[in-house]
Amino acid sequence: MTVPASRVRRRPAVPGRTLALVLVLVLLAPLGFLFVQAERDSADDHDLASRERLGVRYLRALGPVTDALVEAQAIAVAEGTVSRASLAATIEGVAAVDNAVGDQLRTHERWAGLRAKLESLPDRGIGDPEATYRAYGEASDLLLALYHKVRESSGLIRDPRADSFFLQDGIGGDLPTATVLAGRLVDLARLAAKRPAADRARAGAELVELRVSALGPATDLVADLRSAVDSSESTDLGANVLTPLDTYQRSLETFAVYSAPGAGRAAPSPDQLTRAGISAQNAAKQLRTVILDQLDALLRDRLDALERDRLLGRIAAGAALALIAGIVALHVAALRRDRSRATPARREPAEAAPTVHPDPPVAAPGADRQPVAVGHGGDADRWRPFDAAR
Repeated sequence: MTVPASRVRRRPAVPGRTLALVLVLVLLAPLGFLFVQAERDSADDHDLASRERLGVRYLRALGPVTDALVEAQAIAVAEGTVSRASLAATIEGVAAVDNAVGDQLRTHERWAGLRAKLESLPDRGIGDPEATYRAYGEASDLLLALYHKVRESSGLIRDPRADSFFLQDGIGGDLPTATVLAGRLVDLARLAAKRPAADRARAGAELVELRVSALGPATDLVADLRSAVDSSESTDLGANVLTPLDTYQRSLETFAVYSAPGAGRAAPSPDQLTRAGISAQNAAKQLRTVILDQLDALLRDRLDALERDRLLGRIAAGAALALIAGIVALHVAALRRDRSRATPARREPAEAAPTVHPDPPVAAPGADRQPVAVGHGGDADRWRPFDAAR
């Protein structure tokens, strides 16, 4: 009778599944690091662009102060009466912005010093126009220092994009410097015409030096704006900036011509230079508005792109996390199933199988006769049937 052999069950690969699960979990570490790093970089870029927009807001408020200060200086040096109303209005405008964003930009101290200086400026230059010129020069120096402070604290001076960097350099550095120095040049030419003949040579040297200082940042402004247009991916930048830039450049060329010493004289004509200065200042006002608008638009677009990228990154990270969680869940379920199969089941005691005795063999005919030794006689007496022997 053939008895079938019991089937040997293979032991599940529990260690292999555990290793795969551990590898999946380990994968979370680099993914988490990359996600945290990307979030940190995105947050830093977002904070920088947000602070830069605060800087643009502050620079926009400083523009009218610059114009009012240059105009007030020209009136005071010409021994006219300065209207405090226009200058006071621009001061209040900057004060409101400084109260709003001065904590983030750390400009309170510099603005307080500039405001005190502006409010103490003389209304008239009668009696000592030279002293008036120096007093307004000190105020404009503080104003330019505040421009630099705003650019530095807001991060505009470290902007990572070429187009926005050139724009901020032009609007926060070149343009206000050129405007202030051009105004000084016009007023110094007017003062030089009234100085004694002995001082005319020294005044001429001062005018030449100041002319170079004024035209330098103006020329840099033109170069910065053209570089911004050439390096920008925005199609609106060139269309909006180039036209007022051409107007400013033409007025600058006229100002350069009239600020040069004429034939036979050490100083330029004050009247011609004044008209050229007013034209250049009006062109600068128009250009300043366009630059600020375009710079703010670039920063706003950058913020929108950063927020969009951050959202997409979070969605991708969530999808990856969900996928890994699903893989882990499948591995855990498979691991539990394998462990349950690997545990031996409890066996019930089996019934004792009935003992089976083999049938006795059937004797062949004559097999009941066995040889028995009887005696030492002959062969006939030596053997006899088994029954007879009994």
